Amino acid sequence: MAPPFMDRFEPLRHRTIALVGLMGVGKSSVGRRLANALGLPFRDADAEVEAAAGRSISDIFAEMGEAAFRDGERRVISRLLDQPPHVLATGGGAFMNDETRRLIKSKAISVWLKTDLETLARRVGRKDTRPLIAGKDPMDVLKAQAAVRYPVYAEADVMVETGDVAHHVTVDQVIRALTAYLEEKAR
Repeated sequence: MAPPFMDRFEPLRHRTIALVGLMGVGKSSVGRRLANALGLPFRDADAEVEAAAGRSISDIFAEMGEAAFRDGERRVISRLLDQPPHVLATGGGAFMNDETRRLIKSKAISVWLKTDLETLARRVGRKDTRPLIAGKDPMDVLKAQAAVRYPVYAEADVMVETGDVAHHVTVDQVIRALTAYLEEKAR
């Protein structure tokens, strides 16, 4: 049983909440904090893909290619969506797959986390673990991805403009947006 102060979040715990958006937007870090705030388990699709494959995403991309990664990602997300409600951080390209997007939209509430590209470029430029930007200018990659992905991300149930703010601020924004979405659907 949830603590009494969490009763106000009860409606948010009935379906999985799937976070979508470009790399670096905070799907994993915000997702962990959102799950904690709502008293839900947290799942990271990228970590689950790595565990299922027994290798890193960079290795999967290098050895098998992006298509093989996306196929594995779709299967893992399908399995995760059959589990009890949780907060799910998806990979940046997951929602682009038609089948994965249909699964998410049928079994979860999708939340597009959106942040300006300059902030994202600064964040993703700090690590060299992202295969899609390896050896490339992060801003160029992000601009190209935004042009293709934003129209698809716009199909998410909820969109939250996050900006460069502390994670707890983003979590509060997501909770407010989800609450408003559920209240609107209940009318």
